Amino acid sequence: MMTEKVKIVTLGCEKNMVDSEIMSGLIDQRGYSLVDQAEDATVIIVNTCGFIDAAKEESVNTILDLAELKETGKLKALIVSGCLTQRYKQTLMEEMPEIDGIVGTGDFYNINQIVDEALGGKKPAYVGNPVFNYEEILPRKLSTKKYTTYVKIAEGCDNNCTFCSIPIMRGAFRSRSIESVIKEVTGLAAQGVKEISLIAQDTTNYGTDLYNGEYKLAELINRVSEVPGIEWVRLHYAYPGFFTDELIETIASNPKVCKYIDMPLQHSEDAVLKRMRRPGRNRDTRELIAKIRERIPGVALRTSLIVGFPGETEEDFERLCDFVREIKFDRLGVFTYSKEEDTPASRLPNQIDEEVKEWRANTLMEIQRQVSNENNGKYIGEVLNVLIESYDGRSDVFVGRSQYDAPEIDGDVYVSNCKVEIGDIIPVRITHAYEYDMSGEGVL
Repeated sequence: MMTEKVKIVTLGCEKNMVDSEIMSGLIDQRGYSLVDQAEDATVIIVNTCGFIDAAKEESVNTILDLAELKETGKLKALIVSGCLTQRYKQTLMEEMPEIDGIVGTGDFYNINQIVDEALGGKKPAYVGNPVFNYEEILPRKLSTKKYTTYVKIAEGCDNNCTFCSIPIMRGAFRSRSIESVIKEVTGLAAQGVKEISLIAQDTTNYGTDLYNGEYKLAELINRVSEVPGIEWVRLHYAYPGFFTDELIETIASNPKVCKYIDMPLQHSEDAVLKRMRRPGRNRDTRELIAKIRERIPGVALRTSLIVGFPGETEEDFERLCDFVREIKFDRLGVFTYSKEEDTPASRLPNQIDEEVKEWRANTLMEIQRQVSNENNGKYIGEVLNVLIESYDGRSDVFVGRSQYDAPEIDGDVYVSNCKVEIGDIIPVRITHAYEYDMSGEGVL
């Protein structure tokens, strides 16, 4: 009997990637073979993103492209999972006959049964309420480099920002227990992982639902850093409304915690923040950033901003530009507002033209390009610890990241004059700085 060959295609964020790794572990446990190339697969699972229009379009196009392998390849079953299925389950099954089965964000632990049913000619649709929270007992097959990975510490979100569909697709906020996270991290460290990036839609709210309303992120970070073999702990998606003094002190004092904070702010202006239903106002944001920078010297701040939100005036945008020039974020992502159905913001008046949104995004990123070039210049002459990730044999240069740069999304450090192994963390003296990257020499 031929073993089915399964390919998982992951779209969207790191949280989706973790889900795909768990499905990979379950499929591997079932005895099916995981393959790297879609052309070799008899079963393909597309783990989709449904967050904004561009992501939905990418998901649909990927599904249609891969469906062609039923004619040109070996494909027998095409299964779709993730946020798009959770949100549009009925539409997908009715309007895309290419799909042989779907699974939502709360049901992917049933993936083996879904694969079997799809191969048997059924069209399974496992999409219930998104209440599932994975635990360390589930198998997980890493797709990241062996020395770095992500660990989800919570699912869902309770913040209900007016522009966001995450609560629709991922459900209410629910934390994993500290013990569950530590067991998973311990297992990952045993596999050689050195860098743990903690992720959730809202990491700073971690633990409040499990521990009598107490914020437990600081305790969790300290516990993770104590796991033998873990050298870097990184924090992503820190909601500004719940950033405690204890958390700031933990990041400042724990040498294994990267001095890097990914804290999406979305905007700077009070009127826009109010319509977004975001916590705090301009003054609160400035005070929080000042406190963080005072207590964590050298910290790298990453944020994301939305331009073109309904009712954003020219004056709002100009003040946002001034805010970026003044604050000088180390890392910045800019998104144009996407009008998502079933969200309160989609019903707001004064929606803004796409061309205006794009112009504002490009303008803001040009400002940030100049800021980033200036920020990187401050590292020239400094010695930074760099995690080595690859080697360019043609130029005899290693490529890595400092603690101030997250995997895949931030800049690189090009390192010469060293002999190391991939995955090593070494001291590097920075000699040159560019808009987003830096270069230097290994300190022997």
